[in-house]
Order: sequence, then structure tokens, then C-alpha cells
Amino acid sequence: MRNKRVLVVLGGTSGERAVSLDSGRACIKALKKKGYKVSNFDPKKKPLNLIDKNKTDIIFNALHGKNGEDGVAQSYFEYLRIPYTHSGINSSYNAMNKIISKELFRKNKIITPLYFVLKKKTYNKINLNKILKKKRMSFPIVIKPVNEGSSIGVRICKNISELNKASKSLFKKYIELILESYIGGQEIQVAVLNKTPLGAIELEPKRKFYDYKAKYSKAAKTKHIMPAKLKESKYKEVLKIAKKAHNILGCKGITRSDFKFFNNRFYLLEINTQPGMTSLSLVPEIASYKRISFENLVEKLLLNASLNR
Repeated sequence: MRNKRVLVVLGGTSGERAVSLDSGRACIKALKKKGYKVSNFDPKKKPLNLIDKNKTDIIFNALHGKNGEDGVAQSYFEYLRIPYTHSGINSSYNAMNKIISKELFRKNKIITPLYFVLKKKTYNKINLNKILKKKRMSFPIVIKPVNEGSSIGVRICKNISELNKASKSLFKKYIELILESYIGGQEIQVAVLNKTPLGAIELEPKRKFYDYKAKYSKAAKTKHIMPAKLKESKYKEVLKIAKKAHNILGCKGITRSDFKFFNNRFYLLEINTQPGMTSLSLVPEIASYKRISFENLVEKLLLNASLNR
């Protein structure tokens, strides 16, 4: 296997480019340590269809965000017939689209916050207050883009005035938004590797919530608690829910499911099919607690690579 030529695809054009570059570089270093022949490819510099399939045996996908974890990059890898890591086209698309994933959670009896979709074309014709009452949603309300990651564009609104202001601001860039009830309580995230739950970590952000800075800036001083402070029965329960979500969406390789634990219930917010692999990332930290080194974690993902994912 180690004579295989690995292409790490990193960077890209999404709002998470900087994080993807960090993830990709860390994975390149890990794979080289393991003795693999590694090169890299940045879709911002050259389109994905220009990947040289004659010089590539496996693709390690280190992209994050749009065009990287929403099925677009995966469709290129399938077209080129090069085995690749992480989830496939459909599961990536469905996980990235918060509306589709929430519908799947609800159909499969996984609790997720109350929500509804707000469309740019109908926004001026509706009464938001009436809709919130009808949906039995009260403030605070979380508003965010339907298909972004890393908390990009997320706002927490305390009243209708803040919600209208946030909607107008976000509609300058997006045509569809999702509004959901804000859930308090503990911030719990679970890693699932090749259908096996690895563990649950708890986060205590110093900021208003676990936003982009809290995720990626050391200065934000987010406290990581591994394992999460939960009763043993509840710890097992959240691992089971994360595994169920991973399987429902047909995910492959690694996923990270984001939960809130409030009033003795777990609320699944979303599932990430391309979780970060940086020094501050949660999946490597969870793996480390399970005595899986970063290099071994990256290699496990590589060994799981295939087509028709």
C-alpha cells in the first residue's frame, strides 16, 4: 500500500479555505511520516478535472465547505475513477444540506431543534412573527445558511428586529436560510470512524457560542473536555445516536456529529463529513484519547478509500 501515490486535495474556494489548507498540510506531513509518496492539488489553482489520474492512485480529500464536502469534488473523483477518502456524492450532499439532513434525522426519530426554511424570493411577502408562532418557535432563534460549514454565517437573534436584520444581511449572499430554535446546555461532539463511534468531546466556548473563532483561534480559549462530562448511560446514548446518523446518511470514513445536551435530551444539530484535521481540531483529539495517533488516524482514512462511496 505504501508504494501508492497519494494526492492530497486541499484549499479550494470555500469560506473554509484557510482551515482546509491547515488540514491538508497536517495530513501530508502525517502520510509522509508513514512512508507514502504524497503530492498535493489545490482546486483554486487548477480545476479538479485536471488531476492527472496516471500519476494518482488514491485521493485524500482534505477540502472543507462548498465544492469540497457537498458532493461536487466527490463527483469529479468518481468521474476520474480514482479511489478517495471520506463520504461519497450523495451522503456528502445530504449531510451538507441542513434541510435534507434534518428531514432524515426526524424521519429516523433523531431529535433535532425545531426549524423552518426562509427563502429570499418570498421573504418580503411573509410575516415572520406569525410563522414563528405557528411553528411554536420562541427566541432566541438561530439563523444560518443552508449549506455552509464551520459556523460561517451563523447568527443568534434575541428578537424579531435582530432576526430581520440578520436575514437581510445573509440574503445578500444566500438565497435560502434555515431558522431553528436555539438550544442551550452542553456542546457535545462525537466522532465516528468507519461506522464505529470513537468518543464524545465537550466544548466550553468563552465566546457567545462555538463560532468560527471559537473553533479555529487559540486566542478564543475554548475549553475542550475529553471525555464529555456525561453520565455513562448518556455518554453511550450520544455515541449510539451519532453512529445512527452516520449510517442513515450512508457516510464513509470519518464524521463528526454536533449535539446540544439540554434537559436530559440530545439534539443533533448537524453531521460533518469532512471534519477538520488541524492542531485544534476535535476528531484528532478524540482519536488521541482512544490511543490512535494522528498519523494512524490519517492512514486509517486512507486505507478506507474507494470508489462508488
